Amino acid sequence: MSETSTAQAYRNNRVGPVLRASPLTAAVVEAAEEDNPDKTIRVDDKVAYVRIDCEGELILRRTTIERALGRPFRMSELEVELGSFAGRIETGDDQVRFYFEKTL
Repeated sequence: MSETSTAQAYRNNRVGPVLRASPLTAAVVEAAEEDNPDKTIRVDDKVAYVRIDCEGELILRRTTIERALGRPFRMSELEVELGSFAGRIETGDDQVRFYFEKTL
């Protein structure tokens, strides 16, 4: 990392889940892109885990994940595969939201 990028690293406002690699991962990536159409979703595949993030706020809806999986889905299933996340998290039965209250 260069001195310039190191000095600006604290300005990172990216949020989102870090998931263990599993069959659910592709559905979450698809849902992230569909549920956040105005955002550029970054997917960083590290083989054992996948980091999915975007700037400021990322929403994942249960109905979108269900459509991508082709089966019923409970949001609590996401928690099993969630190794970590960036930002704050707000969970519910129908969606999960990753966000920052304040951005730099």
